[in-house]
Amino acid sequence: MNRKALVLPTVACVLTPVLAACGASEDDGGQAAIVVGTTDRFVATEDDPAPFDPAVGYDAGVWNVLRQTVQSLLHVPHGGGPPVPEAAESCGFTDTQNESYRCRLRPGLAFADGTPVTPDDVKYSIDRVAAIDAANGPGALLAGIDTVETQGERGIVFHLRAPDATFPYKLATPVAGIVPRNKYAAKSPRTGFQVDGSGPYTMKPQVEHDRVVKVVFTRNPRYKGDLHVRNDRVELDLFPGADAMGKAFGDKKIDMMTRTMSPEQSRRLLDNPDDDVRLTEMPGLAIRCLGFDTDDPAVRNKAVRQAMAQVVDREEIADKVYGTTAEPLYSLIPSGIAAHTNSFYSKYGEPDTARAAAILRAAGVHTPVKLTLHYTTDHFGATTAAEFKALQKQFNDTGLFDVGIKGTAWSDFRPAQVRGDYAVYGFGWYPDFPDPDNYTAPFLDRNNFLNSPYESALAQNTLIPQSRRETDRSAAAKTFRRLQDIVADDVPVLPLWQGEQYAASRMGLNGVERAVNSSAEIRLWELGRDAG
Repeated sequence: MNRKALVLPTVACVLTPVLAACGASEDDGGQAAIVVGTTDRFVATEDDPAPFDPAVGYDAGVWNVLRQTVQSLLHVPHGGGPPVPEAAESCGFTDTQNESYRCRLRPGLAFADGTPVTPDDVKYSIDRVAAIDAANGPGALLAGIDTVETQGERGIVFHLRAPDATFPYKLATPVAGIVPRNKYAAKSPRTGFQVDGSGPYTMKPQVEHDRVVKVVFTRNPRYKGDLHVRNDRVELDLFPGADAMGKAFGDKKIDMMTRTMSPEQSRRLLDNPDDDVRLTEMPGLAIRCLGFDTDDPAVRNKAVRQAMAQVVDREEIADKVYGTTAEPLYSLIPSGIAAHTNSFYSKYGEPDTARAAAILRAAGVHTPVKLTLHYTTDHFGATTAAEFKALQKQFNDTGLFDVGIKGTAWSDFRPAQVRGDYAVYGFGWYPDFPDPDNYTAPFLDRNNFLNSPYESALAQNTLIPQSRRETDRSAAAKTFRRLQDIVADDVPVLPLWQGEQYAASRMGLNGVERAVNSSAEIRLWELGRDAG
């Protein structure tokens, strides 16, 4: 983990008779709360009235709220590796085919209100995900469950429809979180922003005009699990953009900046170190791509998509738009994940207009091909607009395309994308768990995250199921290489870049390197203050 000092504008604190951290709020006991800034946005809309329900919420920022409050049977430990028990005291497959998975709950487990957590609560929580079947939700992660069986006072068995060695990872995600039956209906989402569970914190959202502006996390005294909670209270302050978050950090109103700092901020802070501030840098597992509605007449012919893959200049996007925070990506599976190959580079090489023209000509496609690239204006940061202007110029400069761009707020963008309103659109992906399956199945399998109509019998019927049979994940590498080659040939999605992750924190705040990771997870329980 690289840790470097950095500079931001600062404002001196005014000394008072009672010394406290500058700008930090205090809990009821007088101890200064740790204040963390983020540009994540949580809004209740007609299309998404229940953003914090574990059966519905499927966004990195939402999951970071749920992780603090809703407990899952397993969790992935700091530093990665196989999931380990959290609400469970033990879990494991009971057969050699990876089709039956048994867990045993910890004794004395209770929700924050004191109600005991039972196997029936686990079954109820899992079953309601399928019953609600949220259109934009994470239900596909648990779609492999056939039935959930309770055994005695603490036993739960998951019977799977097909072998799935990745199931423990899926059980460690917030969609498998255990929720109280008296707060969450069996067949309908819980609207609003309140979250209840048995996790390390309770939470209280501050809402203005159907938008969360702050979430206060308070240590749950009834929590029993594998996590060591190092603080009593953390406040998550939400900002409209990286500039506003940076100003609050410079004014010492927050202790830490997390997702998502702008490339300019990261670059400035790397180049101008200061002893008062620490920059934590993590290899990025987040990816950005263009997605295609392969049924749309504009891009139905895969030659159009191949020609776009032939001329896009990832190096230019990464270097001129994102600088040190991004690197070109030539596959759905990023570097740093097992089985990564540069399948797009192997097929298309360097950007080449003549070769793209030949692809279109051979397929009988008339040029210029008219397209609109859609992107979200407020979900991945202000730099997204610059990225899409650069993409527009790249495509139009070839003379083979007539490309327009259009930005839309996330609250409208995501429903429209799922409905199939966009022929071409930008999307980002933060992994649910660090396995190549989570970079392929969410985009290629049936009922996928993008609601893409793309069909590949080989991928969906053979390769994806085959990859999940391998308990030794390295043994599935050959299968994942074939999947990456299929994507490079059919281009249902076009990988562009993968990004570094950065967090800036004040000296005196410790545990930051454990609280953030390359999958964009935030583990607030790892944060603490230096003594003195």
